[in-house]
Order: sequence, then structure tokens, then C-alpha cells
Amino acid sequence: MCRKFTLRVVRMSMTFMDCGEGSVWFRVGDPSDFTVSQEGVIYTQRNLSLVGKKKMEVVVYAQDVLSNHVWKVRVHLHINPNSRGTVPEILFPWRNIVVMGEGSLSRVKRDWVIPPINVAENSRGHFPEDLVRIRSDRDKSRMLRYSVTGPGADQPPTGIFIIDPISGHLSVTKPLDREHIPNFHLRAHAVDLNGNQVENPIDIIINVIDQNDNVPDFLHSTFNGSVPEGSKPGSFVMTVTAVDKDDPKTANGMMRYKILTQNPQSPSSNMFTINNRTGDIITVAAGLDREKVTQYTLIIQATDMEGNPTFGLSNTATTVIRITDVNDNSPEFTTDTFFGEVHENRVNVIVANLSVTDKDQPHTSAWRAVYRIVAGDPTGRFSITTDPTSNEGLLTVVKPIDFELTRSFMLIVEAVNEVPLVRGIQSPRQSTATVSVRILDMNESPEFSPNPKSIKLEEGLPAGSLLSTFTAQDPDRFMRQTIRYSKIYDPANWLKIDPFNGQISTIAVLDRESHYIKNNLYNVTFMASDEGFPPASGTGTLQMYLLDINDNAPQVFPSEVEMCEKPDPNALNITASDPDLNPHTGPFVFELVSRPSEIRRNWTLIRVNGEVAQLRLRIGSLASGIYEVPITITDSGILPMSNTSVLRVKVCQCDHHGDCLEMGKINAVGLGTEAIIAILLCIITLLVLVLLFVMWMKRRDKERQAKQLLIDPEDDIRDNILKYDEEGGGEEDQDYDLSQLQQPDALESECVKVGIRRLDERPLHHDHQYPIRSTAPHPGDIEDFIYEGLKAADHDPTAPPYDSLLVFDYEGSGSTAGSLSSLHSCSSCGDQEYNYLSEWGPHFHKLADLYGGGDD
Repeated sequence: MCRKFTLRVVRMSMTFMDCGEGSVWFRVGDPSDFTVSQEGVIYTQRNLSLVGKKKMEVVVYAQDVLSNHVWKVRVHLHINPNSRGTVPEILFPWRNIVVMGEGSLSRVKRDWVIPPINVAENSRGHFPEDLVRIRSDRDKSRMLRYSVTGPGADQPPTGIFIIDPISGHLSVTKPLDREHIPNFHLRAHAVDLNGNQVENPIDIIINVIDQNDNVPDFLHSTFNGSVPEGSKPGSFVMTVTAVDKDDPKTANGMMRYKILTQNPQSPSSNMFTINNRTGDIITVAAGLDREKVTQYTLIIQATDMEGNPTFGLSNTATTVIRITDVNDNSPEFTTDTFFGEVHENRVNVIVANLSVTDKDQPHTSAWRAVYRIVAGDPTGRFSITTDPTSNEGLLTVVKPIDFELTRSFMLIVEAVNEVPLVRGIQSPRQSTATVSVRILDMNESPEFSPNPKSIKLEEGLPAGSLLSTFTAQDPDRFMRQTIRYSKIYDPANWLKIDPFNGQISTIAVLDRESHYIKNNLYNVTFMASDEGFPPASGTGTLQMYLLDINDNAPQVFPSEVEMCEKPDPNALNITASDPDLNPHTGPFVFELVSRPSEIRRNWTLIRVNGEVAQLRLRIGSLASGIYEVPITITDSGILPMSNTSVLRVKVCQCDHHGDCLEMGKINAVGLGTEAIIAILLCIITLLVLVLLFVMWMKRRDKERQAKQLLIDPEDDIRDNILKYDEEGGGEEDQDYDLSQLQQPDALESECVKVGIRRLDERPLHHDHQYPIRSTAPHPGDIEDFIYEGLKAADHDPTAPPYDSLLVFDYEGSGSTAGSLSSLHSCSSCGDQEYNYLSEWGPHFHKLADLYGGGDD
């Protein structure tokens, strides 16, 4: 495809000869209508008004960046009157006709690629603007309709490009933004009036030409970097970065960096430089010293249009460069000589504080000091630690110092840093100092020598025996003091010490077999005190090793044994116990005493060896019981010792295994006092519980009797009056005590209806006389008594029915049962019919006989 340019899309190239002086910048005299790229291509900025004009003039300037020399050229644009309002034309299907000049046409082959259409962004012309005309050579023979599809036309963002369906003019409807959409890909279509495709669709690419409408933008408003002090020129510091949304392939997006200001300007105003293309900042001068300048602040500018200050857009950012510390300063003591003092024999005490100054950054390895004693302390009695906060050296005593041996020290100390000095820096003289330490005398404690003191002696020494002299010396040779002695630990209280001369003597007999003796050793602690102020005291230990003597007689062991009545075998092995040591123990001599005589008659003692003997029965058996057998045992010590001890022999019946039965029973029932008390407590507790249960049952019976109810007359068919706690059978299946039948002496005589009556109410009627039954009734007069009572009740208006006295509790109103007031028992009710009672079953026969039998 070829294009025919009009004034709107005029594009031409201009070439200037480069004389080698530097870069050249282009600009136009009227930037409102035209613009020129750095490649020398001129573009129109908007639709130009061509009314009454045949030509236009554009002034283009070229400026040398270094020398600022400017060249000027005039460009004359002639307007073709025959091409008024024409635009590039794309022709279907096999050829494309492009206006090349003054109305000339050029044909190209159909397989040529249609070049893209370039449209400048941010156009301020009149919209819609024509871009290109699309037509088919078949429009001469028929009516055609043109359309475009694709993003920007019928796809989002829709409506940016439109086409006249009849003429085929493709137009843009609003300004374009290259940073939003850099190009559009459309397809043009040609159809007839019936919608039939006439030509194959063709692709149209519209490129948005970039304008310098975006300012460079730094990634950060403030950049932070660092560089060590003393860095050489050319040392890399940091990189600053800015971005420009304009086309990076054009000058609009090509940025250049430079440093506008440096603060502070010490020791030079140009301590740093920046690579104008990459933004790398490097040092260009020596003299970076953190102790003088801790940081620098640079204002960095980024300008597009390749840094052109006239046409480019600029932006700035702040860069803070921190100067980091290196160990280029050695610690220096604040004075040449330090003084300190300490009392003798004191340890872990600070003698002096050694202060230094260091110009390096505080609390870093280049600032923290390390102290060393280089002379004056051959025995290592002092050490120096560093205070992490103040960086002072703390001179401390770590080993006791004796004033009587050394009264002062002169130490040479050196201070260095944790990290070595940088190359080329030497330690000054002030890194070494002298420390004078004076030792102060103190009242020291007397010292026993040797301590502990060991002596050997035999046990059994009598009280008052002199053992040894245990004295102490006062280290304070320049003080004349008297030492006094005392005892502070003697668990058996066997010894005493003379307070003036330290002589130790016994106050009790020494016994090696005492429980205070451990491994034949006995320790006693004494104290020596001087007269100083304050007084001082020291302790010493006397360690006595007691030698054994034969001072303990042997005893039979074990002291109790068991034997069956008929032993098989009938021998018991016994031995002896002697707390003495060899040679004052075995071999032992065992023998039975001669008195009483039954001892040797019943028993015999046979020596097995020097440690064991066998006790045997001389007779076949012994009755069960406990027998005491005295045995005399003699040891083999120097001046042998004898002792008669009793062996308790328990004789008992044995089972087939040889175990004592009686002893087992004795052991089984042989309860201790605690067990007996526990059993008694359990028995008493059970008795109390049983007593409480019986009392509760009696109380329950009383409550039950108090709540007894009288017999319901509807359920009682007997002629006797009995009170039951529960319902029972008839009189046929029970034997009753007829003496329980009673009759009230007097009742109300008026005939009333029997209904609900309360116990606290009394009828207002005269008393009625009932017959009195004898106190000792017999079966002969009971029948007469009942009939007399029946007749009396019939004439008693207050008597309840069924010839029994009933007492009712008030149960309230609203009962579903019928009222009892309809029942009458008086002579006026004799005409009532009771024969139906015999039809109610055998339980009502008695009642039917009473009421249905007539007057008899």
C-alpha cells in the first residue's frame, strides 16, 4: 500500500550535516501546528485550515547541544488544489492507488502489505477527523456499503473509529492516548446492498504517534544510600531510577540524569557524580570523613528528550547518602595515669574506672574498646572488663592480694577496638595508660596450720587426757594482737581447748563404737579470734583417727530363734556380734552356763568354727513355749572379754514344711494397740447406727398411729366397731377380740342428715341414751347388746348409718361423688326399700338382712 499525504499528515525528512561537534536538537518555530522528531520527521499537530491558502511555511531550527550553535531552515509546503480534502485511499481488491504527488497514481501488486496509518496522540483538531478512504473498484457498477470491525470500532473501546458506509471515509472521533493504547488493528469490509460480501476483508493497522506528554517519574521521592568513609574516588554509592511513560524508542522517553545540588558542600562541592543514562552515583573526590560529615543530601534531576533543557520535561528527587563508619580512630585514654585502691584479700571488687574517647560511631565494633594489661601483673591478679554503655574499662581484682607481701601495683594498660584499624592508621600514644593501685591493710583472720590437723590415738582415753596443741597464727605481722581459742563443733562433747595456748584435752571417754564416728574418724572444729577492730576469726578442724581397743564383749546373735517341738534336724546355728575390730573379735568361744542344771540337761552346744556354734536338743522333744538359754561367749582380743547373753528359743508345733503353726497363729492374732483401737471404734460406730435406726423406727410407728383413719363404713359389713390402718378380710377369716367393742355413752338424738362433719364441730341436739354393756361380756349377751344398740341408733337422729360412729374430715367442695346427706337413719325413714342390697353379692347379704328384714 502507498499513501498520499495531505497537509494533515504531512511527513517529510530533513537532513543536516553533522560536523562532529556534538548532538543536534530539532525544534519548529510554530509548535502549535507542527512538531519535529529528533530524527528530522515533521508532523502536523492538528487539522490545519486550508481555506484560501496554496502553501504553508514551517521554520525548523537545529541546535548544537554543546556549543549552542543554531541553524535554521524554512520548509515550504505546497497545497495541491486537485486534492482538496483527500486522504490516503485503499482500493479493493487487486490494486491500491496511492496519491504520490501532483495527482499522479501508482499501482502496486495486490500482495503488498498495507502500511500502517500513523495518528498523533493528543490531537486537538476538529473531530471526527478523516484518516483514510476505503473503496472498491466495483462501486462503479453497483452500490456498496463499507464497514470496519475490531477494537476501537465495534469492540471495546467502541466508537473511537467510524466509517462512512457510502463513501468509505474512516475517521477518528476523539484524541488518542498512546500510553493507553499504542495501536489499533481493524478490518475493513465491503458488501452490496443485500449484505453479500463483495471483497475480502483487509487489515488496517493504526499506530498512535507518541508526543512528549509525560514527565519522568522517580520510583521514590527520597532515595537512601550509604558509602564507607574514606572511600576512594570511583566507588559506587547507589542507583536512582525514574520512569517515563512516553515511547522509550523516541526522545520523548529517553531520560538523562544529573545532580543539581549537594549539601553540605564539604570538603568539596562535587563529591559525587551520576551516570546520566543509568542513574548510578559514584564518588569523584576523596575526603569522605564520617566524623566531619555524617551524610550528604543530593537533588537529582531526570529530564526526557535526552536531557534537552529546552524541550524536555524534568522532575527531581532527593537522595540521602549516609557515610558509614570504619575504624579509622583508635580509642584514647582521657588521662595518662589512673589511680585506685583496694583492701587486701578482697576479690571481684572494681579498683578503678578507665575512660577512653573514640571518634568512631558509638556502640559499633569500631567504637567499643577492649582493654589489656600489658605489664605490672605477672600473677594475673587483675582483669579489665568493658562497660557496654559507657565504654569504660573496669579494673577488677580477681585474686586475693596480701598487704604484708605487696602494698602497691603499677599496671600498664592498652586500649584497642574490637576490629582492627583500617590500613594505614597507626595507634596513637594515648592508647596506653598507667594505673597505680594501692593495697589497703585489713585485720585478717588468724589461720590454723595445718588445717585440718590429723592425730591418731586409742579409744578409751579417760577424761582429762591431753591430746594435742592446735594453734593459729595472725597474718597481720604489723599488728600485735592476742589470739583466743574456742570450740564451735564437738557433737559428742568429748574435747575442750585451752583459750590461751590451744591445748586440747578430753572431757569424756573416747569411744570408737559411737555413732558419731564415721570410718574411725571424729572431727572437731575450733575457732581462733583476734582483738582487732572489727575482730577477725578463723576456724580449724582437728581430725582424730581412733584406734580400736578390746572394750566391747561379744553378744549372741541372733537373740531369738524358733524351733519345732520335734526338730528335724534339731540343731540351730548361732554366732556372735562384737562391735570391736580385728584382732579384738573372733574366733569366739561358746559355752553353756552350768546353772541352772536343766540348761545342760536339755541343750548342748557344739563349736562349728571360730564364728559359728550349733545349739542342739539333748532330748527328743520339748513342749511348746519360750525357753531362755544363757550362753557365755569369749572373744580373742588382747585381754579377752567374756559375756553371758540369753538366747530366747521359741518352741512350737510345725507343719510338714517345718514352719511354726502356733507362732503363725500368734502372729495372726497378735494385734497391736492401734489395730485394737480401730476395731473398738468400728464396733461403737455400728452400735450407734443400730440405736439410731431403732429410734427412727419407733418414731415412725408413733407417727403412723397418729395418722390412723377410722374404717370406711361403706367397706365394713361387720357389726363390730374396729379401727384399721389398712383394709382386711371379712370376719370369717379373722379372730377378733370382742372386748374391743365399745359404745359411746351419749350421742345427739335429733334425726339429721348425715353429711360432711368436722371433728371440731358438735351437734346442737340433746343427748340420747344408749345401753351400757357390761365390763366383762360373754358371747351370750353380745347379741342382745347389738340389737339394743341398733334400736337406740334407729331412734337417734344424730347417729350415722350402718350403726357405726364415723368421723369425716372436710375434703372441700366440688367432689364428683354424691352427697352422703341423702342417707337417713331414723324411725321416719323406715319405709325405705333395702331389698336391692341382696342383689349386690355376698358381701352385702349381712346388710340386706339388717335393713331388709323388717322390724324384727
